[in-house]
Amino acid sequence: MVRPRKYPEELLERGVRLVFESGRPIAHVAKDLGVSSEVLRKRVRQAEADSGTRPDLPTTAEREEIKKLRREVYELRRANEILKSASVYFAKELDADRPR
Repeated sequence: MVRPRKYPEELLERGVRLVFESGRPIAHVAKDLGVSSEVLRKRVRQAEADSGTRPDLPTTAEREEIKKLRREVYELRRANEILKSASVYFAKELDADRPR
C-alpha cells in the first residue's frame, strides 16, 4: 500500500520554482511554505538533474528505467532458480530409473 503524500504536489512544484526564481536558500523557501527543508531540497536536486544542470544525478526517466530493469532482473533470476531446481529434480528422477 502506498503511503499518502504529506505535501501536495503543487506546493512542492511551487517551492522548486521559488528556489530557482528568487535565488533564496532552500531552507528559507521551505519555512515560508511550511514544508520540510529536506523534502524541498530533494525536489530541487531532482529538478536540477531533470533539467541537466546536475549531470551527476539520474533524471526521473532514468530512475524509472532503472526501477523497471531491476524488477525485470529480479523476475529473471527467480525464473532461473525455478528452472535450475526443476532440472535437478528431473535429473535425479532420470538417474534413479537408470539401471546400473
